Amino acid sequence: MRTHGLRIVRLANFVAPASGGLRTALRELGRGYRAAGHDPVLIVPGDRHTDRDMGQGRVITLPGPLLPGTGGYRVLMDRHRVARLLTELAPDRLEVSDRTTLRWTGRWARRARVPAVMVSHETADGVLRTWGVPETAARRAADALNARTAHAYARVVCTTEFAAREFVRIGARNLVRAPLGVDLAERHPALRDPGLRARYARPEQVLLLTCTRLSVEKRPGTALDTLEVLRVRGVPAVLVVAGDGPLRPRLEQRARERGLPVAFLGHVRDRAALGALQATADVCLAPGPAETFGLAALEAMACGTPVVVSASSALPEVIGSAGATAADRGASFADGVAALLAQPEAARRAAARARAERFGWTAAVEAFLTAHDAAAFPSPAPTGVS
Repeated sequence: MRTHGLRIVRLANFVAPASGGLRTALRELGRGYRAAGHDPVLIVPGDRHTDRDMGQGRVITLPGPLLPGTGGYRVLMDRHRVARLLTELAPDRLEVSDRTTLRWTGRWARRARVPAVMVSHETADGVLRTWGVPETAARRAADALNARTAHAYARVVCTTEFAAREFVRIGARNLVRAPLGVDLAERHPALRDPGLRARYARPEQVLLLTCTRLSVEKRPGTALDTLEVLRVRGVPAVLVVAGDGPLRPRLEQRARERGLPVAFLGHVRDRAALGALQATADVCLAPGPAETFGLAALEAMACGTPVVVSASSALPEVIGSAGATAADRGASFADGVAALLAQPEAARRAAARARAERFGWTAAVEAFLTAHDAAAFPSPAPTGVS
């Protein structure tokens, strides 16, 4: 009988220093695996080789080139080096978070007889559509990609029913549902800060916040559209944008030209500062149409702040009746903001928090470990920092 845990090696691309949701998920799952007695190892691209022991387990960065126009994303391109490292690590389980450039690891795992799972963090057809690919062509390309992915891995993990649909559509039989979560102790309504609010908005103004990567697939321009529509309607709204990316210069120029009151903060590295922003806003906006879970939106709700989300994404499934759903245009998002503001403040904030409390990381970790056929084992308290 096994008396120790499994070595779970995780591979991920597109984890930039200024990325949010994926980095958070990787960190929290690693912490959970370690607390359950397993040995998590994370391999991600960086500007140089590093190897550190952290609260989430061992984290190895391998040099990877920058992708032009992505605002900092890097990828693991040296397959031979990655394969050598995987062989050295001798994983009991493999977990991959990129079904494009890392799908080859499914073949490596099969040859090494290592059970492997692919985590679907986005809908392939949804991302293609945000880049302007016609719907029929996007669906055809996504189906081909997903069929190859489902064949290459023992299991495909999807975080919502929304994310699972494109695999159900192709008849994949190895599909597993495992939700993500939110740190309910780190994110809570008590973080609300009147002094912080006064920095960005006057008492009579509506403080909007969007926490997102400023890239095409996230559709951050919808947040500016929403602000402009609200102000035309006479709503004294202001907007804070927490996030960075290749579209930032264009968005800043538009805000200047239109005279829109927008504060661009860039990537907010301080988790406590970001939590205070999320708790202090009146309404958060999550305009990304291809989101398959939306951790930033869930964090805002844990802070007691309701969210208006894209009807094209998985977020309506996540927020339930505690937020508002909108079509992918500013006028519809403005309608959602108005609907939330029409509710008593205490009631809408309590509903947001209550909904978030359904998504703790403990349940998420258990679901992912089940996907790995990995039981929990007693382990000493983790060392290191996250």
